[in-house]
Amino acid sequence: MTVVGRFAGPARGAGLVVISVFGVLATPTGALPLAFGLLTLALATAVAELLAGKTGRGRPVAFALTLTRAGAICGTQFLTAPEAGELNQWALNVLTITAITLQWEWPPKITVPAVACLLAIEVVPLGFEDGFSVVLRVLLEATLARGAFLLLSRTTRRIDSLRERRARLAREESLAVERRRQEREYLAVLHDTAAATLLTVAQRGETTDPAEVAGYARRDLAILTGESGPGSVVDLETSLRGVLAQSPVKVETRWSPIAPIPASAALALVRAVREALANVDRHAGVGEARLTVKDGVRVTVRDEGRGFDPAATPAQRRGVRGSLVERMAAAGGRAEVTSAPGAGTTVDLVWPHE
Repeated sequence: MTVVGRFAGPARGAGLVVISVFGVLATPTGALPLAFGLLTLALATAVAELLAGKTGRGRPVAFALTLTRAGAICGTQFLTAPEAGELNQWALNVLTITAITLQWEWPPKITVPAVACLLAIEVVPLGFEDGFSVVLRVLLEATLARGAFLLLSRTTRRIDSLRERRARLAREESLAVERRRQEREYLAVLHDTAAATLLTVAQRGETTDPAEVAGYARRDLAILTGESGPGSVVDLETSLRGVLAQSPVKVETRWSPIAPIPASAALALVRAVREALANVDRHAGVGEARLTVKDGVRVTVRDEGRGFDPAATPAQRRGVRGSLVERMAAAGGRAEVTSAPGAGTTVDLVWPHE
């Protein structure tokens, strides 16, 4: 519909200007002033149709000029005819092209009376024999043009529907894959907490208070079975140590005691730290970093690499904004990246935000 709205009018205008030029060349000498006047009208209408197609405004004005042009050329057909008694091809071509192209731009409630008026102007002076053949020709061509346009519209609507359905299915599949991945990461964080409890019991040995172990066990069981709800708390240190074990760079760590935090916040911190360490490996140009964890919770990843200018990072590079800033904000925290060329990079991850 956009293509038709932009190009149908200009194409009609350009075609009728060319036809009008040949019409002027075939016009008798005595009627040349009138023919040049009709050519000027054709040019002005073509310009109006071009502007309407380009800007999308002024379509009613262009429509009125289109009918005026066709009516004027058809109404003066005997004056501009090459020979008396012959059917004026200039007028006939203008009439048929106008009737056909209008079917692509306007609904039948507008085109039917418009074409009927043009037929009356063209046919009445011709008489029955020539007039009847012109009516049949124009009606047939206009009907076929309207039918072809409706068929094309129906086909393209079906294609649009199928494409939208395919896009929707692709989105749903992508979301399902992402949801399953997040669930696996979430469960990994929860299981790390249970593993931390077992490690604590093993390290304390006989000095472990049975009541304390029972409390740990009840908490971990509630987490693993999902009975603790969305507020499940996990041990962040254990989860981060799992990330450090797979870090692409050597990491020096400084730990402070950390109280268990909600699993959603721990998962955001784990992902952010993993991304920060990956950025050190990809961009810093060094093979080591320092991780500091403070109660509150504040996790800092620092490297002494080449650094960069955060303000100069292209908009399409979403590593810092998407993997760090937006991820922490979604979990109720915040992420700050401080860096400068040659001065290394510091990533501060804070939860909660205040």
